[in-house]
Amino acid sequence: MGYEMVSNDEKDEPFVLEKDQCWVLADNLALKPKEARDSRLFGPVPMTDILGRVIYSLRTAVDHGPVENSGMAMKQDGPVLAVELDVEEMAKNNKA
Repeated sequence: MGYEMVSNDEKDEPFVLEKDQCWVLADNLALKPKEARDSRLFGPVPMTDILGRVIYSLRTAVDHGPVENSGMAMKQDGPVLAVELDVEEMAKNNKA
């Protein structure tokens, strides 16, 4: 059995995810729930459909940084960021 999901909206019924599913939510707070293209629209996502995770976000030349994932993921991602990430080059090429 998986995790029980409970909404902040009391009108929504709680439900349980299967052990091989995850629930994804849009992170754009400006979107209304019905505008977001996430699990609220298409339901749970099978873990086998997850191909990777975001480890760094570059929004603008001054607004960027590592994405905080789980503690275990952060330990794995740190060496990758240290060796493979050229932040100055990314910021220089970012037009936003």
